[in-house]
Amino acid sequence: MTDPHKRDSLYASLKLTSGAIAFLTALTLIFSSLLPLPAWADYGDKLPLPQPSFKGKIGITYKESQPDFPKPIKAPENAPNVLLVLLDDVGFGQTSTFGGLIDTPNLDRLAERGLRYNQFHTTALCSPTRAALLTGRNHHSVSTGVVTELATGYPGYTAILLRSAATIAEILRDYGYNTAAFGKWHNTPDYETSAAGPFDRWPTSLGFEYFYGFLGGDTNQWSPALVENTQHIQKPNRPDYHLTPDLADHAIKWIRTQQAIAPDKPFFTYFATGATHAPHHAPKEWIDKYKGKFDRGWDKLREDIFARQLALGVIPADTKLTPRPVELPAWDSLTPTEHKVYARQAEVFAGFLSHTDAQIGRVIDAIDQLGELDNTLVFFIAGDNGASAEGGLTGSINELKVFNGVAESPQEVLAALDDLGGPKTFNHFHAAWAWAVDSPFQWTKQIASHFGGTRNGLVVAWGDASRIKDPGGLRSQFHHVIDIAPTILEAVGIEEPEVVNGVKQQPIEGTSLVYSFDNPAVPSHHKTQYFEMFGNRGIYDEGWVAAARHGRLPWERVSKTTFDEDNWELYDITKDFSEANDLAKQNPAKLAQLQNLFLKEAKKYKVLPLDDRLIQRFDVKTRSNLTTGRNRFTYYTSVAGIPEGSAPNIKNRSFSITADVDVTKDGNEGVLVTQGGRFAGWSFFLKEGKPSFAYNFLNSDRTIIQSSEPIAIGKSQIKFDFTYDGGAPGAGGTGKLSINDQQVAEGRIDKTVGYRFGLDGTFDVGQDTGTPAVDTYQTPFAFTGNLQQVTLELN
Repeated sequence: MTDPHKRDSLYASLKLTSGAIAFLTALTLIFSSLLPLPAWADYGDKLPLPQPSFKGKIGITYKESQPDFPKPIKAPENAPNVLLVLLDDVGFGQTSTFGGLIDTPNLDRLAERGLRYNQFHTTALCSPTRAALLTGRNHHSVSTGVVTELATGYPGYTAILLRSAATIAEILRDYGYNTAAFGKWHNTPDYETSAAGPFDRWPTSLGFEYFYGFLGGDTNQWSPALVENTQHIQKPNRPDYHLTPDLADHAIKWIRTQQAIAPDKPFFTYFATGATHAPHHAPKEWIDKYKGKFDRGWDKLREDIFARQLALGVIPADTKLTPRPVELPAWDSLTPTEHKVYARQAEVFAGFLSHTDAQIGRVIDAIDQLGELDNTLVFFIAGDNGASAEGGLTGSINELKVFNGVAESPQEVLAALDDLGGPKTFNHFHAAWAWAVDSPFQWTKQIASHFGGTRNGLVVAWGDASRIKDPGGLRSQFHHVIDIAPTILEAVGIEEPEVVNGVKQQPIEGTSLVYSFDNPAVPSHHKTQYFEMFGNRGIYDEGWVAAARHGRLPWERVSKTTFDEDNWELYDITKDFSEANDLAKQNPAKLAQLQNLFLKEAKKYKVLPLDDRLIQRFDVKTRSNLTTGRNRFTYYTSVAGIPEGSAPNIKNRSFSITADVDVTKDGNEGVLVTQGGRFAGWSFFLKEGKPSFAYNFLNSDRTIIQSSEPIAIGKSQIKFDFTYDGGAPGAGGTGKLSINDQQVAEGRIDKTVGYRFGLDGTFDVGQDTGTPAVDTYQTPFAFTGNLQQVTLELN
């Protein structure tokens, strides 16, 4: 403004009105102070919490004003830290804490200062349990009726977590907690786990401020498919690397850092190991601690576990030990060679579990060293389902064969005996071990109809006797994994939110355990609970259980019965802890009542339609993903960590791979493109300048098609064409290599992978970030020339 008269006039106007403005401002503040300003708690039904209104004073300049800087959100007064530990594929009778033969001293010491729950339940499978645990809703209610790799297009089965079911991490973060997750996630659709996302169903978009672990259903413990936040990363390069200590290292560092910077701010740490899911990988010194301990076999050792459970009091004195299913062999019917193999499998698993317990102990020790253990509410859930029988009737040295319906012979397992637990195997134990360590119950993982699949040990510890007044006590109220989230909310002092991020929330379906902390005799507040997995179904209602096991065993590909042919059983678990006495014939009216109740609950929680398919649902073509409708894929730069659900699907079809390269010197070599690794996969690479294609059929048969001559210096186009035989999944075909349209090699690949290369293997361009498909090279074997473009075409 250049006119001095106008400027002076404006200043005068401001001077005349400044008094009026000050008067009106003061008047506004006076009246606003008479209105009831909402407290933080008044906003608790809507998250994130809004910033409080400005309570200062605004004048013409800062001299007439009073600041009121927004204050950070603080957790409720005296809110505890929360440590939520979840093991994978551990049976009720596996840990020493619940009568098992495997030493778990850190779980034992938590139980001595806390409470053991002997009627705590999971869903019988990995992803569903985790979704229920984190949301407080039944797994079908949050669209996770099965693991993410088997998702289908029905509301209860899409594996797409709903925004109407916020995780406990989201709630705690919005109430002033720092939050972090370590280990196995397994709650993102597998076609959304690439670098292209979307990331709204990754841990860091579901309430966790930091994530370090893996996204899939399992991973190689020696060479994991690691993710940090939203980045696929390489494992630390050290010779003694194992995933579980690495997870503990990162958790300890995060907790120490958080407490150093914000000691008055509580933390929520979700520590979900990949252990003890297959592959059973453990340092040899931990495995050797159990040498000879399982030589008596699963029948005798199940009896030993049962006796220990009775002595510890973790099962009632009148409990009956349920018999071995006829589908599993008696130990005494086996050969001495089989005894040797199967005993070693159990030793490997035992070492894996003890090693895992030790790493969790390190995390607990770190919290104790900070002086925060008494102020930390600890949940230690020993298994996301019962022990796994997916190793079948021989055990396995390569679990990926199970996923692809390929049997392993005892001779193959015997040949790899000395490698079990190490980097050369992707191993699992015999199904009968899973049954044995689920003592005293029937069946195993996947069998949601019976407690062998769904009963897991739970320990809750919280500070000194002022919080848990019965340290070392036992609680027998019926509870389910959906009860953990509401327990945390009640313990922290937070109401269940009605709206989160603008989305109305579906009610939490679990029941808090807090009522049972001080009263061992109080009746259970959790009155009714359905169970369903792959058509195995059950219903609990105030002490009664109806159960129907469906006709596919956990190690089988297809069901042998229809749903109408399933036999329903009836148990009164107030008198029959282990479901040993079937009352269906004596009380058909009660059975019919519970069958009707199951159907009612199934409709309510989106369980229907029942679906018993397994192997067919592993096929990535059965669901929409980033590759749907595409037959041509082009990559212009080095790319790493593309999961199978987002990669070109070369299975059961003809395809071609074309690589445009510029070789700058003789001997340029490295990976052009690869998928999978040591236990199933393929690789297109140059070795000493020679174009090569290697196919690894489930670590049993390897085919290498290689040019006899290297490519010339300069630009070249290298192509591999595969012509598929057709027919049933997993058929063979013929492969041809060419350089600049001139064929240089041809070979026959007799068998191909029909369904999955793995749950953690990745598709990489220009390097190999996992294990190698062949021993011709060592990872990462990055290409040393100029890789200009790689194109895959699917026919």
